[in-house]
Amino acid sequence: TEFYGLELIVNESVLIPRFETEELVENTLKIINQKFSSNVNVLDLCCGSGAIGLTIKSKLNNSNVTMSDVSKEAISVAKANSKKLNLDVEIIESDLFQNINKKFDVIISNPPYIAEGEEIDEMVKNNEPHLALYGGEKGLDFYERILKEIPNYLNDNFLIAFEIGATQKDEIIKIANTYFNNIEITTKKDLSNRDRMIFITNK
Repeated sequence: TEFYGLELIVNESVLIPRFETEELVENTLKIINQKFSSNVNVLDLCCGSGAIGLTIKSKLNNSNVTMSDVSKEAISVAKANSKKLNLDVEIIESDLFQNINKKFDVIISNPPYIAEGEEIDEMVKNNEPHLALYGGEKGLDFYERILKEIPNYLNDNFLIAFEIGATQKDEIIKIANTYFNNIEITTKKDLSNRDRMIFITNK
């Protein structure tokens, strides 16, 4: 499949990257260019095929990119893509931050965010990994887990970028404010005018 001009290998172990995720990457790149002047350390959490992290690496010469996922199968797809595209990134098998032991300027994630029982396209349901789709009863479990732990993995000047479900904005802002003081939160709509991205930065 093609993602942001890169040709990626995907299979049944990873999500097929969506157009909304391209918009997430595009907006994140803009903020990185405004906010950071020197080398930027980026973590792509729940990386799947590696679409997000590899795109950032390909667009930013001054980036060090780490990608992680809990799924062994996803990790092998991400490794195959980094090799295919000849992009030098670090790839770690990790349940969220479990095996991560350094700090980053940017942490970006498109975690599983579909609520249990939510109606989704049959094509998606039958062909994409449920591990990468479902985020607990309200679809918020991963945002809660990530935002609780993330302060330990961020430098003082930071950006957190999330893709979110269209109805989750207010809940995720509430979770972010539980674990952080002194942050700025920006949300962005996708081209279909739905709230699909949240950016959290230090003030």
